[in-house]
Amino acid sequence: MALPFSCRLFVSQGLCIKRVLSDGVRSLCTAGLSGCNPQLSVTAPGHEFRRRRCFTLGRTAPYVDDEGVSDRTGCRFAVLSAVAFSLFGSKDERTEAQKMEDEIILLLKKAKYSMMLGELEAANGFLHKAVRLAHQSHNNDAIIYTYSLMANLAFIQGELDNAEKLFKAALSFMLSGGTAQDDNAVIEMSLKLASIYAAQNKNELAEHGFQFCTESLEAKLEKQKDLPPDTISEEERKDTRLLLGLSLDARARYLASFRHFTGACRDYRHALQICQEEQGEAHPQTLVLMSDLATVLDLQGKHDEALAQVRKAVELGQTAGHPDQHILLGNMAGILMHKGEFEESVKMYEEALALAQEAGDVEAVEQFQEGLKELSRRREGKKQSSNKEPSHKQ
Repeated sequence: MALPFSCRLFVSQGLCIKRVLSDGVRSLCTAGLSGCNPQLSVTAPGHEFRRRRCFTLGRTAPYVDDEGVSDRTGCRFAVLSAVAFSLFGSKDERTEAQKMEDEIILLLKKAKYSMMLGELEAANGFLHKAVRLAHQSHNNDAIIYTYSLMANLAFIQGELDNAEKLFKAALSFMLSGGTAQDDNAVIEMSLKLASIYAAQNKNELAEHGFQFCTESLEAKLEKQKDLPPDTISEEERKDTRLLLGLSLDARARYLASFRHFTGACRDYRHALQICQEEQGEAHPQTLVLMSDLATVLDLQGKHDEALAQVRKAVELGQTAGHPDQHILLGNMAGILMHKGEFEESVKMYEEALALAQEAGDVEAVEQFQEGLKELSRRREGKKQSSNKEPSHKQ
């Protein structure tokens, strides 16, 4: 299986783009950099670089806002409020602009709830209605946010050309509205575009996009070092570093897909360092990066270093209860096989397979079964070679 490239989301508690619609009372968080489970790669039985599954750019879980209210709760509350409002005949004192804004928010909540349920066509319909109202009311923040959701939805549905156009439209509105080019929201969207270009095999555009994101963030962080301590919040500094980590991770995957392993290792190491410093050594995303770095090291023939990395990830994952522990074990099994440690590899594959079956991860089950077949072939080949050596010496 070849590497399908798409942007992996760098999991963090605070890393998201907040857009305030109109009066700033309601804040919405665009899909992107938080609330998603990190995904892992599987070390292939042979020496090809594999990915377990594509990473989607959209949020599928209900969003919980700053006050702890989820999309689902908000949607129900809005509907119930509307019913109560009509039943009791209270006078509506909202202005036309406020009514329009409330209608946009309700449509966006319905769209996100439909996405959570997997009803993508319904979500698309709600988003188209929302963006029409946003244009009618000249609400740029709502336009940007809705275009971003529409782009994420198009990406999920595999409509890459449409996703590209929508992200570009959102970027155009952001920049024309005075958002700086090194704003984290602009860079996050640029990173998504670079990921789309990579998936479309538009390599020059993809490389330029990844370079823009990493260089812009590095320059921004360098400037922040010279600023007085109260100029930027700790949350903003952390978000910027984590976004740099995401950019490096994405570029590393892109480089690995072309077997440019030296560059991929460099970016993975830097991303791993950022994740360890900002989120801790046992954080799920840290373990993802350890595993991916181990995969690339293994492909370079650096099996000892690869094994040390993945073993550490497995041990930390076991202690922390990593949700995809079977993937870490499968990667370790593959590396052990490449080192020729077949007995230990069998144990790891069997343990990984049992966990994958328990988790219902069909793709991982197939890959681990293929890994066991490859392992059996290698053991048989080694056995035949050993049998030939004595006769050759005689």
